[in-house]
Amino acid sequence: MLRLENVHTGYGPIEVLKGLDLTVNEGEIVAVLGANGAGKSTTLMTISGIHPCRQGRISFRDDPIHDQPSHEIVRRGISQVPEGRRIFPRLTVRENLEMGGYSCRSALPGAIDRVFALFPILKERQQQLGGTLSGGEQQMLAISRALMAKPKLLLLDEPSLGLAPLIVAKIFDIIREINRRGVTILLVEQNANMALHVAQRGYVLETGRIVLHDTATNLMNNEQVKKSYLGG
Repeated sequence: MLRLENVHTGYGPIEVLKGLDLTVNEGEIVAVLGANGAGKSTTLMTISGIHPCRQGRISFRDDPIHDQPSHEIVRRGISQVPEGRRIFPRLTVRENLEMGGYSCRSALPGAIDRVFALFPILKERQQQLGGTLSGGEQQMLAISRALMAKPKLLLLDEPSLGLAPLIVAKIFDIIREINRRGVTILLVEQNANMALHVAQRGYVLETGRIVLHDTATNLMNNEQVKKSYLGG
């Protein structure tokens, strides 16, 4: 479904991604692990067209997208949930969702009903300002807003960041359910243990390069991964 081939990008003179190769097959959950500064968020922003690809190729369903603007990439079926959630705090829950569905306004009522079925708490809070929600509810809203565009591929950037363990477990249950409903997921996550338990495959990113790629089970049993990311 998604393929990155020899992707380079950076900020000014600083190169962040240094020849990245990565694939995501339809129906998978694929995890990207790495320390702060490894290039994980830059990878997602480059796929989304938010940050330009300086060299290489990104293709989605065999069509090149590395030269497309971000709104066109959303229209093609890729949505991103950014690190830190970045909801609109002064808009209501429902208005946040409507913003997420800007590319398919004719289908808004049905899309809102679907995310309310997945997140009943948001239905209860639909007239509440986004900024007054708890951290976990804001993460649910950020995920729901991305789902409003009916993506085929969902990019999740650190969905567990700053959340209590019980809420993290709930968010990962929701990630599994979204995948069961037919959405392919590329997951960037520092909580390597949770990420590898929901993913089928994983990549380890260090200083802009892939240093390991394997099944999630093999990565969980890899001594270097255990030492560096699983606290083993």
